[in-house]
Amino acid sequence: MFRNIREDIHSVFERDPAARNVFEIIFCYPGLHALWFYRIAHWLWVHNLFFPGRFISHIGRFLTGVEIHPGAKIGRKFFIDHGMGVVIGETAEIGDNVTLYHGVTLGGVTWDKIKRHPTLLDNVVIGSGAKVLGPFTVGKGAKIGSNSVVVKAVPDNATVVGIPGRTVMAEEKKEEGRADLQHGQLPDPEAKAIACLFDQIRELERKYDILANEHAELKKRING
Repeated sequence: MFRNIREDIHSVFERDPAARNVFEIIFCYPGLHALWFYRIAHWLWVHNLFFPGRFISHIGRFLTGVEIHPGAKIGRKFFIDHGMGVVIGETAEIGDNVTLYHGVTLGGVTWDKIKRHPTLLDNVVIGSGAKVLGPFTVGKGAKIGSNSVVVKAVPDNATVVGIPGRTVMAEEKKEEGRADLQHGQLPDPEAKAIACLFDQIRELERKYDILANEHAELKKRING
């Protein structure tokens, strides 16, 4: 228990440069509080104390703005930055060293009592406002851009952006514990497609000018 608490605090120091000291982290980080509420609720849940588990989870939601179902499975070094509006469903599974920003939803797409929420493998980073919906796997080291809506599996070390989410980049494996979404460096597929169209138009205009000049020269020779 105390080892997990130390790991949680160390994870905040690793991933939030605004963290100054242990006391600030313990008392001022709602994402950390939500994780501790979840651990208590999850212990009750796995021991078939379902109502107390849900009630502790409800208190945590009221105090932190983060809703984590006690039936979810969460690994080590989990970090929620800012936290407000994060929702993690009952059958969600989260590996080690995963980072979620505020407003993230790990949701389901069916009312059937089956596995209906996503599985996040180790070192996944999900940007603010992103929705990951369905019982598929997000691969190790994958990154999901802010406000993306992901509805199908994501390969290892891939970057996904857009609505619906599209894989736009595959990267080399990053060092564990140094997860960074780098929002400003994510590619924009729509802008890239438009830029390609403009390049094609400019190339067609260039070829048209060449043909028009050749035609004018040929016409001069015939008339001359």
